[in-house]
Amino acid sequence: MNAERESVLLVGCQLPHISDERFEYSLDELASLTKTANGEVLVRLSQKRDRVHSATYIGKGKVEELGQLLEETEADVVIFNDELSPSQLKNLSTLLDVKVIDRTQLILDIFAQRARSKEGKLQVELAQLQYMLPRLVGQGIALSRQGAGIGTRGPGETQLETDRRHINRRIHEIKQQLATIVSHRNRYRERRKKNQAFQIALVGYTNAGKSTLFNRLTAAGTFEENLLFATLDPMTRKMSLPSKYETLLTDTVGFIQDLPTTLVAAFRSTLEEVKEANLILHIVDSSNEDYINHEKTVYKLLEELEITEIPILTVYNKRDEMTPSFVPSPKEEHLLITAFDEEDLKKLLNKMEAIVKETMDHYAAEIPAGNGKLLSLLKSETLINEMNFSEEKECYIVDGFVLPSHNVLAQLKMYTRED
Repeated sequence: MNAERESVLLVGCQLPHISDERFEYSLDELASLTKTANGEVLVRLSQKRDRVHSATYIGKGKVEELGQLLEETEADVVIFNDELSPSQLKNLSTLLDVKVIDRTQLILDIFAQRARSKEGKLQVELAQLQYMLPRLVGQGIALSRQGAGIGTRGPGETQLETDRRHINRRIHEIKQQLATIVSHRNRYRERRKKNQAFQIALVGYTNAGKSTLFNRLTAAGTFEENLLFATLDPMTRKMSLPSKYETLLTDTVGFIQDLPTTLVAAFRSTLEEVKEANLILHIVDSSNEDYINHEKTVYKLLEELEITEIPILTVYNKRDEMTPSFVPSPKEEHLLITAFDEEDLKKLLNKMEAIVKETMDHYAAEIPAGNGKLLSLLKSETLINEMNFSEEKECYIVDGFVLPSHNVLAQLKMYTRED
């Protein structure tokens, strides 16, 4: 569905602690978000201030200038590069007489477009309602059910109070539904744990190329496009390492600076997948000039999720478009790749396998030829370096690696090979 693009004016306020470069990147990102939401940016308007104006975010003079620009351009929407307070939103909407939204609403709108699963849609609706609740007065939002009237209000209850009750009731319903979905996912996760699968999670700033890499490694066919938040719902697929050892790879929602607080809370459960990982692949777009801040944003969110003990491999993607000023971060182990280069993918898979081995226990065993059940288990659930049949001993000599928590270790002790 190709809806008509809305014309947009962007407005930013630069405070003393924000550098010129940082401010420009932030506005560039707002423009990218606008494009993703099917908007066309006509003009950017910015102002330097010591603090934001409590009533109108930007100063009175700038509001007048913005009003003139609206007359000249006939733009449909004004988008502010920050989260506006309910009173700022109300005042600006009244003064400008045009649709006014803020960065948070824009991100929520994109998430609403991108959500595919039931959980994703519920998470977005919850975040939208939590954002909307304190802003009801400012927007004059009416959420009455169709055929409003009988049964929707008590004696003397205003429309606003009805809307507020309706939203609160819906928030409660969504939270209950999400709690059920989360408990289902936890059970599924526990089952995966029992199955002793090695889990790898892809994380990274939005549009870093996670979905492209996910598709190249698993041939899953997830949605990939040069848009922010192309992926919203986490997806897990099997992925084989060079040794044929099968792991589970999960693609996650893209991180972003100044993620609305309602969304951090809403998508925390979605990002819980990352907590269960044995290895994290941190994908960074090396062609983006603001890649350093993108890395910082991801680490900050991982810290907030209390993910600090899982090994991380930083994968700098898009090396063919790398910026001249690019320097890899010394913080973690890293690789420089292009997702579409076969040799680069092999290099990445080999590196991943090396890290997988480091997190596992090594074993060397002599398994009798008649113990087909154990041999089958080793082939499917451990990483085998080498397996040779000894005619002299009538057994298989197996050298490999296994997860430290795997229950096959107890059986392997009976057949441990003495070197």
